[in-house]
Amino acid sequence: MNDEQILEIINTRFAGRVRDVSHPHARRIFFAADPKDLPAVIAGLKEAVPGMWYIATISGVDLGETFEIVYHFGHDNGAVNIKTRVPKAAPHIESITSIIPGAVLYERELQDMFGMTIERIPDPRPLITPEDWPAGNFPLRKDWTFERVPEVIPGGKK
Repeated sequence: MNDEQILEIINTRFAGRVRDVSHPHARRIFFAADPKDLPAVIAGLKEAVPGMWYIATISGVDLGETFEIVYHFGHDNGAVNIKTRVPKAAPHIESITSIIPGAVLYERELQDMFGMTIERIPDPRPLITPEDWPAGNFPLRKDWTFERVPEVIPGGKK
């Protein structure tokens, strides 16, 4: 399936659910969807676009008042990237693991690094941060400040 066919599916099948559809380069398609529409759009694309089953990553960006989340999907002939935004004050988004099981690791990373709440995630344990990581500390938020814990070397100088 080529880019034009995928764009046709996006623009017709998901009209009213997607916006800002762009095709900046061959084999690269971008568009935005509201968080509430995201699972249905991803499920529909997976069904309609042969070979679109591979999630390369989910990235997050702290934009100040909002977080932008970008789902990067690979398919047989390129990539489809879906953007959505959630308010920083209440960063809730539904898990897509029922559609793409491999997304669980990336969703856990969003929880650890940004403090987002992923609804219905099958494994909500921390992925990157240690279990004793201080609550409310999210390293990829712009407002996070690093406070170095004093290093203690057993048997070392005091």
